[in-house]
Amino acid sequence: MDFELAEEHRLLQDLVARFVRENLIPLEQKVLERDAMGQGAYLSHEERDRIDAVSREMGLWGLDAPEDVGGADLPAVAMIGANIEMGKTCVPYHLPPDSPNLRMLMATVNEDQRERYLAPYVQKGTISAIGISEPGAGADPAAMITRAVREGDEWVINGRKIWISRAQEADFTILMAVTDKQKGARGGISAFLVDRGTPGFNVLRRIPMLGGQFTYEVALENCRVPAANLLGTEGQGFAPMQVRLSTRRLQMASWSIGMAQRALDMMLDYAPQRVVFGEPLANRQAIQWWIADAYTRIKAATLMTYETAWKLDRKADVRTEISAVKAYATEMAYEVIDHAMQLYGAMGVTKELPLSLMSGHLRTMRIYDGPTEVHKWVVARNLLGLKR
Repeated sequence: MDFELAEEHRLLQDLVARFVRENLIPLEQKVLERDAMGQGAYLSHEERDRIDAVSREMGLWGLDAPEDVGGADLPAVAMIGANIEMGKTCVPYHLPPDSPNLRMLMATVNEDQRERYLAPYVQKGTISAIGISEPGAGADPAAMITRAVREGDEWVINGRKIWISRAQEADFTILMAVTDKQKGARGGISAFLVDRGTPGFNVLRRIPMLGGQFTYEVALENCRVPAANLLGTEGQGFAPMQVRLSTRRLQMASWSIGMAQRALDMMLDYAPQRVVFGEPLANRQAIQWWIADAYTRIKAATLMTYETAWKLDRKADVRTEISAVKAYATEMAYEVIDHAMQLYGAMGVTKELPLSLMSGHLRTMRIYDGPTEVHKWVVARNLLGLKR
């Protein structure tokens, strides 16, 4: 059993680490200041354009995209190391294109859509969003009620979506809707590509979230989408949606490992320096246990995540593993960062250190793309052989 990354994958992780260290971490103070002023954690257009140019020049675009549209077609195992490094900063930046929607497109597009959506997504950095959750259907997407009805050469969509990241600025949104009420999740949910500016796609409000993030609520009011924008097969949208969700969950586990490692590094740096009651914090057993537990749990999460990615690359059924690692890694990182904040004392809970944004981000990650409790339920149900 070989626990070493392939040389090219290790070099990629090193390259991403350098990209983060030289281009993202220097921007943390500006991002933190914006969040402290109530503006949210964001990059300016100028900053994002510059970082996009650097990441493209470094060959970090389209890492897991198909080669025929300009990608590197890297396996899931290679992406774990890259995403761990991306998790080590509180600066909100994803290497284009965002993998989850990319994977869903790869699994569903026809040749026309490949040219109109997939290729620009990889080559030009177009922005995508996905609309799954609804006011009454969050953790259980099968309960969605947004309807799409075929009228000639168009689909007419009506309903409401919520918690959509990037809905305001996305060039296109992958929208999930019910096309057959009787079949529901088993043959009655379809995916559609909705372009920005489509009449009837109405962004109602921007919702401020923890961690300096924002999501959106969208109303679909007689939103007419060309029949050519049906993504995949009618009624078969649920399975590729799960491909997308699984990709995000594995990505989230990797980010969690990166955030936890950053917090551990900060503890290791600060504990020997801070003297309390005549002793460095590093000499206190409570602090030593926090550090030992963080190291152990980060190691466990890393091995779980790599094993899941390895199985995924071999086309294994990893639904149980995906749920286990998403639940474990996000909860692990949240506790590690909480201990780091406690170790730093009052400074740890200011908006001058990246810990506050990371903690807020992880608090949302414990809910979105499936709450921890739902994922534990999935793991237990699968192990016990219970039907839903």
